[in-house]
Amino acid sequence: MNIYNALLEGNKKWVAEKTKADPEFFERLSKGQSPQVLWIGCSDSRVPANEITGTNPGEVFVHRNIANMVVHSDMNMLSVLDYAVNILKVRHVIVCGHYGCGGVKAAMENAQNGLVDNWLRHIKDVYRIYSDELNAIEDPTDRVDRFTELNVIEQVFDLSKTSIIQNAWKDRNSPVIHGWVYSLKTGLIKDLGVSFDSQDSLPPIYRFDSLMPKVTTV
Repeated sequence: MNIYNALLEGNKKWVAEKTKADPEFFERLSKGQSPQVLWIGCSDSRVPANEITGTNPGEVFVHRNIANMVVHSDMNMLSVLDYAVNILKVRHVIVCGHYGCGGVKAAMENAQNGLVDNWLRHIKDVYRIYSDELNAIEDPTDRVDRFTELNVIEQVFDLSKTSIIQNAWKDRNSPVIHGWVYSLKTGLIKDLGVSFDSQDSLPPIYRFDSLMPKVTTV
């Protein structure tokens, strides 16, 4: 069986298993979603958000891109963030990177890779910020691992700079933003211990003064 047909057969098997365990599963799922978590992760096929966290469909709202980046000009990411925060009203936003990330490794090199180089440049900016710390790490694997962690921390920080997050903090004191890293070797998630839940975590230059005025339709 080729991979295409295997996907369709796999879907049928999954539906049968879910229905056997819970006959009302799909009927209930079709009525709506109320996830409490937005996951911003890497597109790497080895890091599926639901599977590695043991959650079911409907419990985690997901956005994925190369190296789990928060780029302020990325309308895809911003649209997902806005919907998750202002419509779904998630309580937590998690940026999850992973050790052995190809995007992070590529950003540490000087080779040209094509169009993706424009994306990798944002990761290179993170290296520039922490270059003294990273260049002092002699072991190449340890250096990549630390860069992976620092990249996640910077993305958490970048999320906090957005008006979407800051307005939500002022409006309802939520969500809390966290930074995690997943290990492909062990399957375990490492909480980096960085979390932002208010403007107090930000340097004053990044803090917006007040909520955006709400538009009233007539």
